[in-house]
Amino acid sequence: MDIRSTQLRNLKIMLKKIVLFSCMFISLSFQAMADDFVPLREKMVKEIQIGFSETASQTHISDLSTPVRNALLTTPRHEFVSKKLIKKAYLNRPLSIGYGQTISQPFIVALMTELIDLKPEHVVLEIGTGSGYQAAILAEIVDQVYTIEIIEELGNQAAQVFVDLNYKNIQSRIGDGYYGWEEHAPFDAIIVTAAASHIPPPLVKQLKPGGKMIIPVGSQFMTQFLVLVEKNMKGQIVAQQIVPVRFVPLTGSGTGK
Repeated sequence: MDIRSTQLRNLKIMLKKIVLFSCMFISLSFQAMADDFVPLREKMVKEIQIGFSETASQTHISDLSTPVRNALLTTPRHEFVSKKLIKKAYLNRPLSIGYGQTISQPFIVALMTELIDLKPEHVVLEIGTGSGYQAAILAEIVDQVYTIEIIEELGNQAAQVFVDLNYKNIQSRIGDGYYGWEEHAPFDAIIVTAAASHIPPPLVKQLKPGGKMIIPVGSQFMTQFLVLVEKNMKGQIVAQQIVPVRFVPLTGSGTGK
């Protein structure tokens, strides 16, 4: 082998090493950036736990279950808010997502998730995709999530985030959530993330016997309550108020809004 060939071979080896090192550096940099949010998620979960302890007499839930805790610790809430709000993503408070809508307070997300008593094999319907964060939390726990958003821009944004974050067990669509998603009913659980003036009959019908639905009920300018709806194995309905809340109103043809 002549000197020129040896030099070319060495140059190729050197270039490969540079490319490999660069890829490793970029990968580690992204990992470090992602890890920056871990302490913030841990702090958020601690604050949620304090909230659970303080409201235990009303909610009858004093502790986070392991599945919900893990979902909160691993779901990147910062991916579901605008770039200008990333620094506030893990505060225990609601944040604006535009179009007059909000991403719910993490405490409320955790509470609603706990109240419907999820199992890994469950199929869940969410009404009001919004940012997509609640659906992502559900998807970390259950087999399949169906979510409906009436505001097309929000629904499309959330659908893209689901793709970007590789949530393959979330199926979303644009539509009037008041009527549910009959093609995929019945559901083991239903979660409604906007306040209705009453409990929508189509959602009650699509709830599986033995299933639970959590929904805020009340007008925008009066006291709203988080209501837990349970359907027993005979199809009978029992509803109970849990805690006062404040949600944006549920809209659509079924609500008259």
